[in-house]
Amino acid sequence: MNNAAIAALFEETADLLEVQGANPFRVRAYRNGARAVKNHPESFASVLKDDPDRKLDAIKGIGKDLAAKIREAIADGRVQMLDDLRGEVPPVTLELLRIPGLGPKKAATLLEELEPKSLDDLRTAAESGRVAELSGFGKKTAETILEGIEHLATAGSRTYLETAFEIAERIKADLGELSKTRRIEVAGSCRRRKETVGDLDVLIASDDSAEAMDALDGHPLVEKTLARGDTKQRVRLAGGLEMDLRVVPEESFGAALQYFTGSQAHNIVLRQRAIDRGYKLNEWGLFEGETRVAGATENEVYDALDLPTIPPELREDRREFEQAESGSLPKLIELSDIRGDLHMHTTATDGKNTIAEMAAAAAERGLEYVAITDHSKRVSMAGGLDARKLRKHWADIRADAADAQIEVLCGIECDILEDATMDLPDDVLAEADWVLAVLHYGLKQPAAKIEKRLLAAIENPHVHCIGHPTGRILGKRPGADADWMMILDAAAEHGVMMEINANPARLDLDDTLARAAADRGIRITISTDAHSTGQLNKMQWGIYQARRAGLTAADVANTLQLKQFRERLRGHG
Repeated sequence: MNNAAIAALFEETADLLEVQGANPFRVRAYRNGARAVKNHPESFASVLKDDPDRKLDAIKGIGKDLAAKIREAIADGRVQMLDDLRGEVPPVTLELLRIPGLGPKKAATLLEELEPKSLDDLRTAAESGRVAELSGFGKKTAETILEGIEHLATAGSRTYLETAFEIAERIKADLGELSKTRRIEVAGSCRRRKETVGDLDVLIASDDSAEAMDALDGHPLVEKTLARGDTKQRVRLAGGLEMDLRVVPEESFGAALQYFTGSQAHNIVLRQRAIDRGYKLNEWGLFEGETRVAGATENEVYDALDLPTIPPELREDRREFEQAESGSLPKLIELSDIRGDLHMHTTATDGKNTIAEMAAAAAERGLEYVAITDHSKRVSMAGGLDARKLRKHWADIRADAADAQIEVLCGIECDILEDATMDLPDDVLAEADWVLAVLHYGLKQPAAKIEKRLLAAIENPHVHCIGHPTGRILGKRPGADADWMMILDAAAEHGVMMEINANPARLDLDDTLARAAADRGIRITISTDAHSTGQLNKMQWGIYQARRAGLTAADVANTLQLKQFRERLRGHG
């Protein structure tokens, strides 16, 4: 279990304790613990694997009780106390807590006063005016609750790619050790690197399905086996994510991997292509009559259908077949192509590490340059910087950069204010090496106002890039409403870049907008938005998003050497 998953367990514990009216100090301890775990630069699972006796309670924010629960979470994939808390509250409680903007205290009030049994009950109460009549709520809160319920209905129950990927990789590693396992791969939307995953698919080539299924039955991450047959098993994992395990003969493994990777739209086109050539394609292989002509590997299947093997990230029936036919499939960007990280924070605002520590950690990862982009003053809760503090901060960056083994740029994450002005004056922005303009507040403004703000930033000669452009948080907050094609056209005209924010909860731009940006000649940046040295490892999730957009290294600005990157900035505007 990774740090983010452990932190999520602690956050949920704090929420449920608060709903129950527990001692505020106890609630705060779990929230502080969640923050400490999430921001800790080392993986606790790796730490305990290398040093089982490591004293975790020596870490600030983690006492003996939380240290024990971290060990329990890593060993068992769950925390018994949290399971008990879930059983002590009405079943609808966890659904209420998923509603964006509805905190534990308001959820507790709703449970006590209205006793909803489902989100439909709460929707009815909000629509009838009963929610607005509650003390501390009002009409606006009722409207926010209705919007949140609607967003949950469209978002569905999905898991961040980062979390699903790490769970799948652990199961893959464990089942891969079995004596009869010949090959094993993760398939489905996780293999296509979709930003969220509905369920997991794992495929095994083995001549003993019982061995694999028995091992999965007893796996510490498996909560319950839901169904089991001769070749397929479905289980529910700790946390609610479900997984299908399929066991196939080795000669069918490639065809099954292609089939179960999908997407459905891609597979329909591929099956029709097989039919047009006199074949039949299914999960067992590519057949001419009753004779299997391909199936052991994916390469065999695609080659028999006169195609190069299409990367899993592109299998969405967008343009991949036309590119494959014409020999123009892109050489997708790799993590190793990245030379710089252009979005990160330090202790000057809400980061957990110093300038020197962030620069050193980036250098250790092989990067050649970084931009320190702490917050402007609008983000007051993060200690955002006004002009005086920012100039002092830049002086500190330059001083620390003199001793760094990496080039450090003086940057700023500058808010685009609700009135369409920048959070810092132009004379200050003109002194920056790198200006990242962002929307943090007023994301529910009408489209016309959002567009006015973004266009004002794009037209500002000192803005180099729009960071996490839509402002979305996956599964929790939709992006701002705007005519994004118009925004991208303006960015192309003014030479302004667009960011793919690699935070797994953001991945903003999404793959379709990133593709649309690249088609307009807009350079993309992929950056971590790291708030600690450990979060610099998030870059890979942004790379996956870029690959789904079909981006190459040439599409991404921070694959350039620093000299080339600076030349591009000088040509900006």
